[in-house]
Amino acid sequence: MAIIDLGKVSITWRGAYDGSTAYTPKDAVSYQNASYICTANTTGNLPTDTSYWNVMAAKGVDGTDVGTTLTTQGDILYRDGSGLQRLAAGTSGQYLKTQGTGANPTWSTISSDCVKLASATTSSSHSTIDIYGYYDDSVYQHYKLVAKYRVDNQQAQIRMAFLTNSASTAHEGGYYMAFHSGYGQSGSDGQQSRKNWNATTLSDMDGTWNRNHTSTEFDTIEGNIYNTQSTTFGKQFRYRLGLFSSNNVIVAGEGVVQNNTTTACNGIRLLLSSNNFAHSEWALYGFKK
Repeated sequence: MAIIDLGKVSITWRGAYDGSTAYTPKDAVSYQNASYICTANTTGNLPTDTSYWNVMAAKGVDGTDVGTTLTTQGDILYRDGSGLQRLAAGTSGQYLKTQGTGANPTWSTISSDCVKLASATTSSSHSTIDIYGYYDDSVYQHYKLVAKYRVDNQQAQIRMAFLTNSASTAHEGGYYMAFHSGYGQSGSDGQQSRKNWNATTLSDMDGTWNRNHTSTEFDTIEGNIYNTQSTTFGKQFRYRLGLFSSNNVIVAGEGVVQNNTTTACNGIRLLLSSNNFAHSEWALYGFKK
């Protein structure tokens, strides 16, 4: 029976190309990040020579190694005009901001026209509520105070003064004050008006009437503060009160305290005509220019 030589019937992998090796059809080699198959007997002809070789597979375009691009916890991966890029973590509280088509993303700080500057709660007896050192008139147009308080179970009238810029010292003199209570029981607890023009001492600054609290009753005050640090204009505190009176009724009132001094101030003080605050909670907000 005759024997027929079919030659190679499958690809024979020969490894890396060697210029001294004789190759025959269906031999396959690797060369410069590609693989080639021999199509004609050859020795010393590079796989790039198409007279003897055909490409089997070739390396594609190199990608970006994300592992070397992102190096630190918190990094963000994005694409700019040329490829993938790293955006390092921003500072705490920032947000990721798009800048539109054709621009790269960035971290940005949230801007608010109203900023909470400070707050505090005191539960022990204290003679004053000083809200001092949080003002910056170059940034803020005005400030808003929201507070509630309770007195030491005694009759007392509330007063308010500006604090000087150099220390938490109440500024005496030069005050103008008007107060009106519009809602409440008739008689001594309602429809009152009071004016103290050019008050020279804080004892002239009584803005309410006597009242007596129990452990569960408290007063509220909310107001806007203007020009605290100005050396040109007077300072003003325009406020509204919710008061628990000595006749056991709630009375609403409002008033304005103005100090026409050109001394820069950096705070306000709430104080009583007698006795102390038993409890107070307050928050100060700044409204940007």
